[in-house]
Amino acid sequence: MWLYPMLGYLNTGLAEYLLKTINPTLNTNVGEVQSLPFDYDSELSAQVTQLAEECVKLAKDDWNASETAWDFKQLPIVTFHAVTLQRSQDAADAECLARFARMKELEEKNNRLFIDACGLQDELSPEVPNDQITLYKPNRQKDIERLLSYALGCAMGRFSLDKPGLIYANSGNEGFDASQYKTFPADSDGIIPITEIDWFDDAAARRFEEFVGVAWPNEHLEENLKFVAESLGAKSSEQPRDTIRRYYADDFYTNHLQTYKRRPIYWMFTSGKLGAFQCLVYLHRYNEGTLARMRTEYVIPLQGKINARIDQLEGDKSKAAPTHKKRLEKEQELLKKQQAELVKFDEKLRHYADMRIKLDLDDGVKVNYGKFGDLLANVTQVCGRGEEDE
Repeated sequence: MWLYPMLGYLNTGLAEYLLKTINPTLNTNVGEVQSLPFDYDSELSAQVTQLAEECVKLAKDDWNASETAWDFKQLPIVTFHAVTLQRSQDAADAECLARFARMKELEEKNNRLFIDACGLQDELSPEVPNDQITLYKPNRQKDIERLLSYALGCAMGRFSLDKPGLIYANSGNEGFDASQYKTFPADSDGIIPITEIDWFDDAAARRFEEFVGVAWPNEHLEENLKFVAESLGAKSSEQPRDTIRRYYADDFYTNHLQTYKRRPIYWMFTSGKLGAFQCLVYLHRYNEGTLARMRTEYVIPLQGKINARIDQLEGDKSKAAPTHKKRLEKEQELLKKQQAELVKFDEKLRHYADMRIKLDLDDGVKVNYGKFGDLLANVTQVCGRGEEDE
């Protein structure tokens, strides 16, 4: 009965003012909250309850727009079926700003009720600064990064364009039903490469392009990819697909670790500093055969592709002008170093593949992540340095 009235009361400037008067320190104790005067009539209680209930709903809607929320359904930009991706984002932004403005309005109404009830109009103002409204505000780069994450989730089979909410989060790929992903098919094995060079047809950037082509009218694909690249901060020399590929290779995993509080659900396997090979594996679809499949479907074929490219560059150099020849030599030298890195990675990968490592999800991400040695990126960040990190 008193939950919403008390919630409304404790979130007023009046309650903050009284608490600072009772205890003008940085700490607020339970006893001090209990000492706050809380006695008002049923009419005021009804008004505050109505305001507080709507504020709670707005806060829930705001939180559920994030893929980390338990009740997440679908990314807001995807729910708006506009002609272009930008128009969909504009509509999502408008909805977000309207929710923010409504929350501000409700909080100020709530403040005013208590200030008027106590006759403190000359002492307190009902105004609430924007920075005290904790709802999400549109941020074009972050919003597009959310889209790139959601698209990858659809590719992994965690989400689907055909059904809202979490679709697959079991263990070992057991019970995975590919029929739930008709509009945008999920990856067959939960392994998605993210190399900066476009080596694979099922790489993250390729899957994102496919995602955009079915989530919005395909005739606007180029316009949509350009909008995404510009939102990410495209370099002057880049084409949109290059920008998207670079984001997945260089920045996605850092953002993913931050979003999931260093307990990632997509794990990055990496060959090393040169990034000869990187791929993401969906934790819930990993099984004992995943590493062996990673070798046979990606790592071993990539060695052949790199060798072929090195040989091609050797032939191109003999026909190239001096300035262009230097660029070809630089690319060839990098590929040779990456090939050496890839050979070492393949040796380690084969060793771990032969171990047929099992995961027990009840042990948590930290324990399971540590089972793969340095095959994974950011091991220290996820697992810590030792007992002192517990």
